[in-house]
Amino acid sequence: MRRLPPLHALRAFEAAARHSSFKKAGAELGISPTAISHHVRLLEETLGRRLFDRTARQVKLTSAGQMLYPALRDSLDGMARGIELVRASRRAQEVTLTATLAFTARWLVPRMALLRALLPEASIRLLASDDVVDLAAGSADLAIRYGGGGYANCRTEPLLPGRFAPACNPKLAVRTPEDLARQTLIHFEWRRLRGDTPLWSRWFAQAGLPQPRTRELIFSDETHALQAAASGEGVVLASLVLIAEELRSGALLCPFGPILDGDPYLLVTPDEKLHDPLIAAIRSWLLEQAQAEQSNFHSPAPASSLHPSSA
Repeated sequence: MRRLPPLHALRAFEAAARHSSFKKAGAELGISPTAISHHVRLLEETLGRRLFDRTARQVKLTSAGQMLYPALRDSLDGMARGIELVRASRRAQEVTLTATLAFTARWLVPRMALLRALLPEASIRLLASDDVVDLAAGSADLAIRYGGGGYANCRTEPLLPGRFAPACNPKLAVRTPEDLARQTLIHFEWRRLRGDTPLWSRWFAQAGLPQPRTRELIFSDETHALQAAASGEGVVLASLVLIAEELRSGALLCPFGPILDGDPYLLVTPDEKLHDPLIAAIRSWLLEQAQAEQSNFHSPAPASSLHPSSA
């Protein structure tokens, strides 16, 4: 059994000896110089030896202090190295994957049990954000992004197609595009508008129909817009990737086309992390999951259901 003085007293002594100052030692440890003095005095009383010669301007190690300081310094340094090794080994098993709020909630989270079964020792951190997370700064190891491209020093791979169609709860009894004039149109506020942004105005133009003046329900969060449609609040122009499960279960249906082509969902991996075994395993898993999703997908809007003027 080791007979050691209190650890806080040993830490206080080591810091004071290293700095030759109670004030600097207190600043490092987040306590007052008086507290450092009390801890050192406790250690001196425990050992029965004076460890410092104290003057008004500085403290100086005695012969006993000179014997104790190197051994204590080396021991604390060894403890710090061991703790850092443990932390580093944990970081090596942690991967941060970032995606939009909607993609995280509706595509990634339902698949997390599969990934955890594949990599039971890994810690997977999901960073959900509609802001573009800076991969170069190390904020994330992998990213799934909608559209864009041209990410410097990264491998960018198509993950899933961006396809959008009107979707609603079956109880609304929406059968033809003309029925939209009697429904609430649900909108999602896109942060960046371009010519191919999947907006209702673009859908009506592609369908060859004037956009009706009808009620609107507008959301800043895509997930909330999809939830509102599933609850029967109106018709949303939805990403078929994000409502795939509701389409399979019948909670949502896409009664007619046309289907708008948007930007693809991209898998983005920094070049420096391509050969990391854990990141490579997660990247391969994501690509496999996306391929399986596409092979099981059936278009909810067959050509025969298109409005005649858009065919």
